[in-house]
Amino acid sequence: MKIAVGSDHGGFHLKQVVMKHLDELGLEYKDFGCESCASVDYPDYALAVAEAIVSGEFDRGIIICGTGIGISISANKVPGIRAALCSDTYSAKMSRQHNDANVLAFGERVIGPGLALDIVDMFLKEKFLGGRHAVRVNKIKMIEQKYSK
Repeated sequence: MKIAVGSDHGGFHLKQVVMKHLDELGLEYKDFGCESCASVDYPDYALAVAEAIVSGEFDRGIIICGTGIGISISANKVPGIRAALCSDTYSAKMSRQHNDANVLAFGERVIGPGLALDIVDMFLKEKFLGGRHAVRVNKIKMIEQKYSK
């Protein structure tokens, strides 16, 4: 599995923790920025990660800002992205099993590093269940198609 990772300045420190964890797990990833705590605009990094996923180059994404809200809203504007803002492991599990989420978002100012890594682990290990959930995800795709014209 290849993972695209990105953050704004508000998520920079937690992104470093997440990337170290991905290294320890032996997972392949790419850091799409930002490079420091200097103020930047979260939509730029959400877009870079989202485009890397919809291109097929990466399988999943992890995006982090101060709250996770702005960066997840931005990523969800890209057709084909289903970014889930998760602050607990159950939401991360359900985002994969029921919604086939391909991007995980969270906020550095909302959750601590221990919980963040538990959420990352859950998001990466869970599989989409398909079945009745595939019908619903397909309806999401239809909404996307309707409004992306």
